[in-house]
Amino acid sequence: MTEYRAEFDAEVSFSNGGRLTAQGFRIDVAGPNVGEDEIAALFVASLGLLMVDRVELRRTTVYPEAHKGTRRGPSDASWAALPGAETTWHLVELSHVIKADMVTYPGLPGPVITPYLTREASRAVYSPGTEFAMDWVKMLGNTGTYLDSPYHRYDDGNDLASLPLSSLADLPAVVVRTIGANSRQVDLGALAAHEVSDRAVLLHTGGDKHWGTPEYATDAPYLTEAGARFLVEQGARLVGIDSVNIDDIADGRRPAHSLLLAAGIAVVEHLTGLEALPPSGARFTAAPPRMAGFGTFPVRAYASVPVRRHAAGD
Repeated sequence: MTEYRAEFDAEVSFSNGGRLTAQGFRIDVAGPNVGEDEIAALFVASLGLLMVDRVELRRTTVYPEAHKGTRRGPSDASWAALPGAETTWHLVELSHVIKADMVTYPGLPGPVITPYLTREASRAVYSPGTEFAMDWVKMLGNTGTYLDSPYHRYDDGNDLASLPLSSLADLPAVVVRTIGANSRQVDLGALAAHEVSDRAVLLHTGGDKHWGTPEYATDAPYLTEAGARFLVEQGARLVGIDSVNIDDIADGRRPAHSLLLAAGIAVVEHLTGLEALPPSGARFTAAPPRMAGFGTFPVRAYASVPVRRHAAGD
């Protein structure tokens, strides 16, 4: 379903004096035919403005674009608590497919998949009409869409087997959209307005559009050191990104990895399909096998997305 946003200039006057002006302000709206009164009310609500006397809008345009999560807007998850509606859930795939010899990260080898027992050979082992295939796979843990545990960075950190399911499965998700931004950095300014405490924070940068090409690792989006520190301080539970690395690959310090994993916050890299998620309200899962002494392994990452249906008669 196509989503819409409005852009406008605004001047707000307050009943106790003073004015607020905004130029090129953007908010999520419900559809292409939204009126200026509704846009003005949503503008006031999104900023939490009090004692507003009058709002004047100018140069208002409405255009198709994915919602960013305007507070009190059409993608605000607070509707889930409203009475008179039932909520069902659908699943959204967020993982890349793993194939033999695929390149996940430039310079690292792709997986090698070879047969251990072919279907033809298995016919001599089982009853007539019964056959199986068993295969070997040799691959790095850093293949496809994968999760980094603290052990990936720190010798005394939790390995994959030590991660509690509560840090990996059915996490409330917030999607931070920076796709289309003029900078490849996901910095503090992109994060500060979001409620990230105890959530899976999923960075939708659009970097996955270059997956499988040399451009995937060229000038790729990444989380800044200040952004990572903010997520640690605010108590994020997991952080994911649809890019080649959560860090700038030119920065050998790997500050985002270092800060997040030191705080016990798992990192999921090479996500895809985040455009299908709402800014908030989805539940995120990315659980690797329980492998002892191992820091990184592919996951089947997915999200459960709520669909609200009005009860009969509403």
